[in-house]
Amino acid sequence: MADKRRYQGGYDYLILIPTILLFCMGLVAIYSASSFLAGHELRDSYFYLKRQAFFGLMGLCLLVIAKNIPVGFYKKTVYPLLVISFALLLMLFLPGMGKTVGGACRWLRIAGFSLQPSELAKLSLAVYIAYSMSKKGPNMSSFSKGMLPHLIIVGAFMFLILLQPDLGTAVIIGCWLVILLFVGGLNLFQLVSVALISVPIVLWLILHEDYRLKRWWAFLNPWEDPQGLGFQIIHSFLAFGSGGILGVGLGNSKQKLLYLPEPHTDFILSILAEELGFIGIIAIIMLFGVLIMRGIKISLDAQDLYSSYLALGITTLIGLQVIINMGVVMGLLPTKGLTLPFLSYGGSSLVINLIGVGILLSISARR
Repeated sequence: MADKRRYQGGYDYLILIPTILLFCMGLVAIYSASSFLAGHELRDSYFYLKRQAFFGLMGLCLLVIAKNIPVGFYKKTVYPLLVISFALLLMLFLPGMGKTVGGACRWLRIAGFSLQPSELAKLSLAVYIAYSMSKKGPNMSSFSKGMLPHLIIVGAFMFLILLQPDLGTAVIIGCWLVILLFVGGLNLFQLVSVALISVPIVLWLILHEDYRLKRWWAFLNPWEDPQGLGFQIIHSFLAFGSGGILGVGLGNSKQKLLYLPEPHTDFILSILAEELGFIGIIAIIMLFGVLIMRGIKISLDAQDLYSSYLALGITTLIGLQVIINMGVVMGLLPTKGLTLPFLSYGGSSLVINLIGVGILLSISARR
């Protein structure tokens, strides 16, 4: 009876608590990592903290709304969401609309705020894939019905994301699609064939752009150019090494003092490692582990196939980004420019991920 009361209309606390803890930890980490940078460049040490807190409150409100919306409602929004997301990606290439940072045009500037359309696109694709796979059922094993439609739709989004350029997000979406199609019952031979075709395409994309090739060389041997290509990852190593077991103390990081680039976004885990040490990083990994495992459990216990696929799609998107970001800052993967969910500075990512958790709570409450 207690378990029934817990989930019929209530909150699944094993999803909610890790999310809230990670978000609160993210606020503290963002202030710690960005206060010196913001004070030096913007004359306001609270700049990034205030903006993240604003988006966090917005995201939490949307989480509550999403939790109370019946899961079936999202079936009605599949195609409108796809159209809106695709249109926003196209708007990036209109004169005066896209905001270019670091050579990539990934943000729309609207009313003084920056919106990253690829974040909404990932959630829209999760809703679409769940709807499409549940509708096709046994036909998923067919290439013309199971593989081709999904490749066309998702491929179109990936193409626009690659044009920004943003190879990291495109690769994540591609890997995520393969996982979902495999779970959905697609023929294994077809999946392997697509993977084998994709590898030379990704290699060509890396070799075709000089900066991507340099990132690979920096990944393989960062010490060859410690003041240039290897600068960021070497300072990430220094942050991890300085942290030791217990860390140097919250707010005492030295790498955030204009040494480590992007300390509050892509490499925020490095600052946390320096300040909180090995114990702090293990705690963060455990929180993400509980969140991801609970998301998978919700998918397995869902009342229908659509809810199951949607829960798995959202959980997998979060999990892949966590794994890749952690791999990058630890030098296990080349630099991708991906944020760490709930912890890194970034309004679009935070809001969309909180909405995703709200949908997971909705599915959990109706198991």
